[in-house]
Amino acid sequence: MTAITPDTTPTLNPLFRMQWEEAQQSHVLLYPEGMVKLNDSAAAILQYCDGRHTVEQMCAELEQRFKVTDITDDVVQFLEHAFERGWLQV
Repeated sequence: MTAITPDTTPTLNPLFRMQWEEAQQSHVLLYPEGMVKLNDSAAAILQYCDGRHTVEQMCAELEQRFKVTDITDDVVQFLEHAFERGWLQV
């Protein structure tokens, strides 16, 4: 399991590609074996997993973008899930 810290800079695994899928009316992760339909929160978080944003930066930007507070625990929980599934790498 990857330890998520405020300085972790996740990036999408090159085997996955995120895109808007018109037929699904949602963002999806495409990979050789299939597709994962993402909810709006997951898509918003993954958009910041570009290798340039730390977890701390992405949480701050998401809080400002959605006008919410205290989302760090939820973001870290999702990132742990994404790392376990192989969607992300450091």
